[in-house]
Amino acid sequence: MPRSVNAVASRRRRKKVLNLAKGYWGSRSKVFTIAKNTVEKGLQYAYRDRKVKKREFRGLWIQRINAGARQHGISYSQLIGKLAAKNIGLNRKVLADLAMNHPEAFKAVIDTVK
Repeated sequence: MPRSVNAVASRRRRKKVLNLAKGYWGSRSKVFTIAKNTVEKGLQYAYRDRKVKKREFRGLWIQRINAGARQHGISYSQLIGKLAAKNIGLNRKVLADLAMNHPEAFKAVIDTVK
């Protein structure tokens, strides 16, 4: 009697990994065992960097707000403190967008705080 192997499922599993490895260089996209290691590492990086991305964007927003605020003679920390004191609920993402793309609106925000 022939041996029973789950060929359909194992082929599907290997094909899924090799599809995720498309675009990798050399045997990383061709050989299953090497592709599996590379794909697993890539998924680890993707998971980690979804969290790192949030940190980096917050830092970028703070730099942009600080640069915009200093043009109007106020520091970032003073601006954020005064916004909190006046209960103005603009988050850093919105403030950074105003500072970059709508400087007149950002100036209006600063004038209401001063």
